[in-house]
Amino acid sequence: MSVKIRLKRMGSKKRPFYRVVVADSRSPRDGRFIAQVGTYNPLTEPATVKLEEEEIMNWLNNGAQPSDTVKNILSKAGIMKQYHEARFSK
Repeated sequence: MSVKIRLKRMGSKKRPFYRVVVADSRSPRDGRFIAQVGTYNPLTEPATVKLEEEEIMNWLNNGAQPSDTVKNILSKAGIMKQYHEARFSK
């Protein structure tokens, strides 16, 4: 089973709001997910991002793959750098 960290679209038409979720890669974009690990609101200036760093690090260490957009969000938050350092400092 391939697990992805990706965005789930919420909100109304033309007013997107996203949840950062951990889901099976075969499940639909807005369908079933395993855990919610954050939110992303691109409409505010600047964009509002709330992430649960410990949970995200646990999922990354267990093999979850972030989508391209989530990888960019995690990089801006510094989580990908922290993950990379923890993984390759051995």
